[in-house]
Amino acid sequence: MPDKVDPKKSLDSYAARKGELRIVHVPPLRYLAFDGHGDPNTSPAFERAIGALYPVAYALKFASKARGHDYVVPPLEGLWWSDDMGAFAVSPDKSRWSWTLLLLIPDPVLPKPLDDAVVAAAMEAAARKSPGAGIEGVRAVTLDEGECVQTLHLGSFADEAPVIARMHDEFMPAQGLKPSAHHHEIYLSDFRRTAPERLRTILRQPVEPT
Repeated sequence: MPDKVDPKKSLDSYAARKGELRIVHVPPLRYLAFDGHGDPNTSPAFERAIGALYPVAYALKFASKARGHDYVVPPLEGLWWSDDMGAFAVSPDKSRWSWTLLLLIPDPVLPKPLDDAVVAAAMEAAARKSPGAGIEGVRAVTLDEGECVQTLHLGSFADEAPVIARMHDEFMPAQGLKPSAHHHEIYLSDFRRTAPERLRTILRQPVEPT
């Protein structure tokens, strides 16, 4: 059996450094997705989304391993937005946030892509194994984010605002860019088990010319 593939090490879209804002091209990627709304700290829907995504992700991993190609399950990701994006980062009312939690389907680094039939079978297997986990809310989506600005944030989610403001108010205008899609975060740390000051989060903003 070959060594496990780790998408975080194989895909440039997972590369980021603290204090460095860079433009990266993100190719179309497939994800498992679960949509929700409300404060992630208090909304039962947020925990339910996590609990639904991971059984499917591991069913996919085992399906790939059975085909001879094992991999590390990628980190949790999230798209975030609200009706008032101007206040989203500066003084966010989290109860008004909408979100989509994501787990990458690592096709670009697998010799045998996990096609729609494999994904559907994984969802069915996960639903049988974890009844009541909300698997019916999981869907497969393709994101084509294209050009993005991203950086690595170290520390609490509560301290992201100045980094996002620098990205939107300084770096992007200087490059002649504006947002083209939702704010995207990649959680390199498990925020359920990691102290806030030790969290590692990639902050990404898809962009287009102004």
